[in-house]
Amino acid sequence: MSDFRYLSQMAIGAIGLALYACTAMAGVSPEEAQRLGQNLTPQGGEVAGNKDGSIPAWTGGLTKSPDCYQGEGSRYCDPFADEKPLFTITAANAKQYEQQLSAGQLAMLRQYPDYRMNVYTTRRTVAIPDFVAEATKRNAVNARLVSDGEGIEGAAIGVPFPIPKSGVEPVWNHKLRYRGGGGRRWNNQIPVQTNGSYVITRLREDVRFEYNRAGTTPESLENVAIYFLQVTMGPPRLAGTIGLIHETMDQVKEARRVWVYNPGQRRLRRAPSVAYDNPGQGADGLRTNDQTDTFNGATDRYTWKLLGKREMYVPYNAYKVHSDEYKYSDIIGKNFINPELTRYELHRVWVVEGTVKPTTTHQYARRVFYIDEDSWQIVLVDIYDQRGELWRWQEAHAFQAYDKPFFGTPALETVYDLKSNRYLAMALNNEDEESFEQDFPVSYFDPSSVIRHASQ
Repeated sequence: MSDFRYLSQMAIGAIGLALYACTAMAGVSPEEAQRLGQNLTPQGGEVAGNKDGSIPAWTGGLTKSPDCYQGEGSRYCDPFADEKPLFTITAANAKQYEQQLSAGQLAMLRQYPDYRMNVYTTRRTVAIPDFVAEATKRNAVNARLVSDGEGIEGAAIGVPFPIPKSGVEPVWNHKLRYRGGGGRRWNNQIPVQTNGSYVITRLREDVRFEYNRAGTTPESLENVAIYFLQVTMGPPRLAGTIGLIHETMDQVKEARRVWVYNPGQRRLRRAPSVAYDNPGQGADGLRTNDQTDTFNGATDRYTWKLLGKREMYVPYNAYKVHSDEYKYSDIIGKNFINPELTRYELHRVWVVEGTVKPTTTHQYARRVFYIDEDSWQIVLVDIYDQRGELWRWQEAHAFQAYDKPFFGTPALETVYDLKSNRYLAMALNNEDEESFEQDFPVSYFDPSSVIRHASQ
């Protein structure tokens, strides 16, 4: 993509932002919403491929399980296991591809001579159930931002803003993207030191995606989008710690409800500070709370700008690094994840910039998010400090759950600290059971019973 094209898209995004500031944002017109399922995918991506065919047209996504898949509860296997990389991006040839790389990716290539990115054929695997597609089309017309963009109304089940007009809307799409009705996963977090050593924090997490459940209406949500329970299983010094979150839709109307159980105190207490740039559990200071799932929680500390779209090489279809054939020691390297296990593809992404408002604070003064147009998964984040220098860089390696169907099943998330030469790997479950869907009732996440459930 040429600089001129990208700058033109940035100008278009700025014009849209100015219009947003002058008008009350509601949904798009019914005529524009009709594009969904026609020249736009059901979630708002462009159906057509790019001019040279390196990004193919979307043809429905991956909804048929490959022969290697053993069925519900078994490990998601790689339907593209026989494919070889088209080429590899290294420090030696990075200049050739810099228009398709983020600042963080370029910094990694400069900083670590052995770092490389294997690029494969682009596979547009994203698919969602019909009821989610239908809900997304309704949301396109009815969804609206409230509380200065800190809440939404008129949306349920599908992404709220499939045809975004302002910077905060793609962020909402990421937070509320369809990932099934709920389930259990292992979210093992591995902070890696400069010498390559690490201690694993084992987190078991249960979730109910209230917003995404079939039959949900905007009125039935009662301002709660997600119920979340996290139990720390190890190491011993942290084992037994419990976190409970009720993620509210409008966090100006009501901040997220958080409780923490400390086994030493044997009490479940309300905890007002599990948000924003408070340090994340088991991360050794390498991530903030709002970096879980690349970004979560309130958006009110940032001014958001929609900068347009770019074609970029991003982590995608990460079945290989998810395989239980690999131990964590096979995946974790001294300075970065084993590059032979990761897969990069060329995809179109929305570019959204978040800049800290002058009236508030956050240790990350600016973040640039790259959001996959097909799934609304944030796939890359460039993170800048108070001096405007690139500090950290974040990736999400996800894949399509072809038997559900939905995209966003995490194989691996990383946060690289470019200044300390350390990094954090998280969302790994290679040595544990596969993530699985489970219909946890709302009562499961009631503070009065959460300690009993956590021991199960």
